[in-house]
Amino acid sequence: MGLRLLDDKVVLVNGGSQGVGAAIARAAVREGAVVVITGRRTEVGEKFAADTGAHFVRADLADPAQARDSVVRTVETHGRVDCLVNAAGLTSRGSLLDTTPELFDQHMAINLKAPFFAMQAAVADMTAREAPGTIVNIGSNCAHGGPPFLAPYSAAKAGLAGLTRNAAHAHRFDRIRINTVNIGWTDTEGEDVVQRAFHGAGDDWVAQAAARLPMGKLGQPDEIADFVVFLLSDRSGVVTGSVIDWDQNVLGILD
Repeated sequence: MGLRLLDDKVVLVNGGSQGVGAAIARAAVREGAVVVITGRRTEVGEKFAADTGAHFVRADLADPAQARDSVVRTVETHGRVDCLVNAAGLTSRGSLLDTTPELFDQHMAINLKAPFFAMQAAVADMTAREAPGTIVNIGSNCAHGGPPFLAPYSAAKAGLAGLTRNAAHAHRFDRIRINTVNIGWTDTEGEDVVQRAFHGAGDDWVAQAAARLPMGKLGQPDEIADFVVFLLSDRSGVVTGSVIDWDQNVLGILD
């Protein structure tokens, strides 16, 4: 077997037990990494780890101490963290008019605060070792504005885009590359739950949605995962501070 993209790298995927995070974890294992995933549901995380060869750490990322601790525990067990992926996300609905302070805080906790403090711990480990590293945040095209029913989500993802640029600039001379992938509408288990719970979707909602999209399909987690692994790897060169739209709609263009 030839050299794989992440051979001998220690990769932590926060929110890696389902959806896009799980696809990234599987791809990282395939590309030779030692992979640690986090999630709140122990049974789901342990089964995923057993099936893939990853390592599971239970963490409720709404708690910034546990977000930091996900990195600390990875370093304690595996000696270091080379790559961090912040893939956990909350997409519960709320508009400007009906979002409560509690819902707003939930979105900020998962979608912005957790990545901030996980990055803080990961960069601290990398700089202490004077070693390069890579971080990829999973953002959303809602960072550009988003629909009315995703007001707190859009605000948090816009913050994540700004955080990415700030941290990348701050640590570019430490050779730590930090990027965000703003994904569009994606076919995941979590999206299925949201569509049924908030939009009354039926069993054929994926097919109906796909028929309205330019490429005839929703974004696929495995395709996103391949792109994220590329960004984590040395193959992506010097790119840092980039917020990349991974979507089939071209924003800013009116039909």
